[in-house]
Order: sequence, then structure tokens, then C-alpha cells
Amino acid sequence: MSTISELRNHKILIILGDLLCILIAYVGAFYLRYFDFPERNWESFISLLPWILLIGLFFISVYELYALDRKNTLWDIGVKVFIAVTFMVFLTMSASYLFREFAMPRSVILIAYFLMIFLLLSFKGIYLKLTRGNVVGNVLLIGNDEDSDRLMAKIKHPMLKGTRVKHISPNMSINKIDRYLKETDYVILCPSISKEQKSKIIYHAMEFNKIVYVIPTLYELLLQRSTVSPLDDTMVMTVKPFGLTLDQTAVKRVFDFLAASMITILVSPILLIVAIIIKFEDPKGKIIYSQERLGKNNKPFMIYKFRSMIEGAEKESGPVLATENDARITKVGKFMRATRLDELPQLFNVIKGDMSLVGPRPERGFFIKQLSKEHYHYMYRNTVQPGITGYAQIMGKYSTKVEDKLRFDLYYIRNYTFWLDIVILLKTFIVLFDKTKAEGTEDPSSQKSKEKSVKYTLANKP
Repeated sequence: MSTISELRNHKILIILGDLLCILIAYVGAFYLRYFDFPERNWESFISLLPWILLIGLFFISVYELYALDRKNTLWDIGVKVFIAVTFMVFLTMSASYLFREFAMPRSVILIAYFLMIFLLLSFKGIYLKLTRGNVVGNVLLIGNDEDSDRLMAKIKHPMLKGTRVKHISPNMSINKIDRYLKETDYVILCPSISKEQKSKIIYHAMEFNKIVYVIPTLYELLLQRSTVSPLDDTMVMTVKPFGLTLDQTAVKRVFDFLAASMITILVSPILLIVAIIIKFEDPKGKIIYSQERLGKNNKPFMIYKFRSMIEGAEKESGPVLATENDARITKVGKFMRATRLDELPQLFNVIKGDMSLVGPRPERGFFIKQLSKEHYHYMYRNTVQPGITGYAQIMGKYSTKVEDKLRFDLYYIRNYTFWLDIVILLKTFIVLFDKTKAEGTEDPSSQKSKEKSVKYTLANKP
């Protein structure tokens, strides 16, 4: 049975194993390159070794290479390893140049690159096989039927197929819930549970040393980052409005301008090639598609994208979100959407100051009005500058439900730091390799039929 301490031990062991793989990769690279360890080259490696391990630890942390118990396929793990190792090698070469360790051969670093990918993937595969087998554990899902039906598919683990799920109603007495808590490893609490009942369940789960996953309500997100201070002899919590402070806004704007300008220069050849391909497919159509969106404080601006749909796609239908296999998307558009190339012109929006590199995705006024009626706290998204990428984009998918995306966006606004922006930007590279991140929403008719056809193998509800 998994406990918090056991998971922490797994994390430490995986991180140490990853660092050992990095060390072995470089030692092996030296041997493959020279069949020996030339003294001058070896001394250079030893002087760089602390930086190599620190760089490795940094990217292991950013890409969470230690998290092997989540809903990741082998492809997901492989993509993370590939991107992390690529950054490690790039920064190692930079450190070698910076510290004038020219005796560290580039050929050794290149060989180590391939060895690291192989060793890290092998280590993680073997570790999973030895420690997890085919079972993640028992999951207790507490919530109403509507929440449970939506969450059930998310709990399934594609790689570790032995997960057992038990769903119970939150209206049960706490004594009955205790019986289920004793037999489970993880607890998931839906947002529909009352605060009083949620508190009871969490306290009892802590007594049984169980891990609890809580899907937060807006109230719980509001309390994040609150400060505690005394009011005479009474403790009070200060809850600040959504938004960034003046110094945070200033730092974010300076970074956005400098980074967007540099990226625009670097990707200018790609911008030119994509523009030529779009024009070649449809000589009469526009290359750049512009559309009005609402930015910070609902200020309207024109967003720029490479045109990925046929000209005049919404003349008859009006504002409609893209769906899977949308007939309006061009052949080139499908590729651009899958690789996010259609978003590159938004770098000019960032330079102009309409957008940020990181933030909630900008939406049209039509949809904001519509979604604000369904989710009264939806307008809080626009208390910050919209972004090209965001927390909802790296954690969710294009087809993720609005309410779930909203939680990620509000979490980002409430917990903003410059470091969080850097992490989101680095994790955005993973999105480029994930097909599900770019897929449109499902067609309503197909979604209904799918919901009817999907059946879950669960224990009987009490």
C-alpha cells in the first residue's frame, strides 16, 4: 500500500538513479571515444562535473522525470527524456565554453547525449517493472454521479493497467467512508462535496496516512497565497484580488519584450517558409489571420495567426470552436495546428504589448460573455495579460473542459512567479510532441454517442 513516505522515497531513488545514468553516460562516452581517459580531457570533465549534475538535476525537476506513477505512456516519458537531455547537452556545451574547458571534446558530449537517452529510458522501464508491476493501486472516488462519470476516464492509467476504482457518494456517513478509506491507496474528492464533509474526509484520510487529491472550487483557489497576520489576539487571513503587482508586471513585460524579440529573429526563416507554403496552397487567400480578442481588463486587440482554415470559415456558422476532423481546416493548417506553428505570429502581439509569452489564452468577446454566464468567475482570467502559452495549455488539452482549464488559469494567476513562467515555457516543448494537445473539441453528436458506448469496470456502487 502506497504512503506519502514511500512516494517520497521513490522520488529520491529515481532522481539519484537519473543522475547516476548521466554520470555513466559521460564515462561511457569517454571510453567509446578514446578507449581510455586522456588526462587533460578527464580533468576538464571533472571540473565541469558539478555543473553537469546541477544542470541534470534542474531539468529532471522541471520535466518531473521522477514522476513515474502518473498517467504517462512510454511515449510521454520518452518525449520528456528527449527534451530534457537535449537541454542538458546544450547547456553543458555552453558551460564548457563559458568556463573555457575546451579540453572537454564536443564528440564526447554528443556520444553522451545518445547514451543518456538510452540509459534514462532503460532505467525508468526497469524501475517501473520492478517496483510497480501492473498495479497503481486502489483509488477511492468520492463525488456525485455527474462528476464521477466525467472523472472516471481520467483515472485510467494506460501503462499500469491494474488500477482499481471505487466510487462512493459523499452523502454517506463518515463511519462508512472510513471503511473504504482503510482499503484504498488514493482518494479523489470532487468539487461538489460540501466544505464540511470535505474537511471531515481529509482529516480522516490523514489519520489513515492516505494521499488525497482535491479538485478545488473557486473559494479554495482564492485562499491560495493568502497571508496570515494577527488582529490583536485573533488570526486573520488576507485574501488579495486576482492580478499581478506592479513589480511583477514590470519584470514580466521586460522579459516578454526581450525574449519575444530574440525568438522572432531566431525563427524568422521558419516564418518565411510557412508563409510561402500557405500562399502556395491558396494563392488568393490571406497568409495572416487576424481576429479581435479581449486582453487584460477586457481591452480588445487584434490577435495574429497563420491562417489554418479556409477563407471565411465562419461566415455561415458564426463563432464556433474547432472540432476534431474539422472540415474548415486546410491541409497545411492541420500540420500547423499540430506543431503550433500557426501561433508564431503572436510573437508580434507580445512585442507590441497586447500579449505575454505566458498567460491565459485570449478569447473572443462572444465566448467570454457566454462562458461568464456558466462560470461566474470566468472573467478573473482577464486580470492579467493573455499569453501564447499558459498553465492550462501544458496541463490540459485543446478539448479539456472549460471549467478544468479555468482552474489552471486561476491557479497560475494566483501563484504567479517569474520562475513559474520559465517552467511553463520549458514544458511547452512537450506540448509540441503531444497530438492530443492540439485536437479540437469533439463534435457534440459524436460525444453523446461515445458517452453511451463507454463502460467502466468498477466495483458495485453502495
